[in-house]
Amino acid sequence: MFRSNLLIVVLFIIAAAATRLLPHPANFTPIIAISLFGGAYLTHRWMGALIPVAAMFVSDLILGFHDLMLPIYALMIAFSFLGRNLSNQSSAWKIGATSISSSVVFFVVTNFLVWLTSGMYTLDYSGLIASYVMAVPFLQNQILGDLLFSGILFGGMYYLVRNRLLSVPVR
Repeated sequence: MFRSNLLIVVLFIIAAAATRLLPHPANFTPIIAISLFGGAYLTHRWMGALIPVAAMFVSDLILGFHDLMLPIYALMIAFSFLGRNLSNQSSAWKIGATSISSSVVFFVVTNFLVWLTSGMYTLDYSGLIASYVMAVPFLQNQILGDLLFSGILFGGMYYLVRNRLLSVPVR
C-alpha cells in the first residue's frame, strides 16, 4: 500500500504535465485532464488549483512563455473547481462529458483571445469566425488528448483504490 495518497496524486499530475515535453500533435496535451484530476483528488481547493498550474508552469519554463499563459492558468483553476464534482465514484461517462465540455470552453475562450490580441485576424465578425474555423483541427486534438489523459489519470486512480493500493480515496 502506498504511504501517501497526496504524493501519488501529485506524481500523477507531474507525470502528465511532463508529457508536454515529449513530441506530440498540436494541442494533444494534458492541461484540462490535470486540472480536473487535481480538483477531484486533492483535498484542499487551493492545492487542487495550484498544483496543476505549478506543474504547467514548470513545463512552460522549459517550452517557453507565451501570451496566453495567464488566461490558460485561470482556465485551469476554473476547471479544477469543476473537477471537485468528480471522484472515484464518478462514472466514465461523467468524467468524459466533463472533459469534453471543458475542452469546448477552453477552445472558445482561448480562440476568442487569439482573435482579440494576436493581430492575425481582423477585429470584426468575419475575423472572429475565421479564427474559430482555423482552430477546429486543434479542437479535435485537444478533445482526444483530454479524453486520453483523463482516462489515464482517473482510470489509474480507480485502479489503485479498487486494488487497495491506496487505502481510501484522496478526498
